[in-house]
Amino acid sequence: MNENNSCNCRLEHVHEIVGSTFIAEYCKDPHNHRFATVSEEAIPYMGSHVHNIKFRTDFYDGHYHEFCGTSSAAIPVGGGKHIHFAKAYTTSADGHVHEFQVASLIDNPIE
Repeated sequence: MNENNSCNCRLEHVHEIVGSTFIAEYCKDPHNHRFATVSEEAIPYMGSHVHNIKFRTDFYDGHYHEFCGTSSAAIPVGGGKHIHFAKAYTTSADGHVHEFQVASLIDNPIE
């Protein structure tokens, strides 16, 4: 941070990601978690690009989960815009993991 309390970084191409995990522990303590994050910058990949994604879920019953992975390549949605998809599992906590699948929001939607 500089003396004005602002980052010196400049983000060029990132996506917001908001989602919920699937329910885990169906028999003893069924629950899910929510998460919100912003992807890292675009990484060139096979004529397209991907994004690294990291998040920590909300807390439930004294625990949370984390995820660190990579999105799919860009998926065109029209008008020159695109989204990304991710389907994976969180880290283990409290003896279980959660599956999730999520699509990113469109980057810079008002441009």
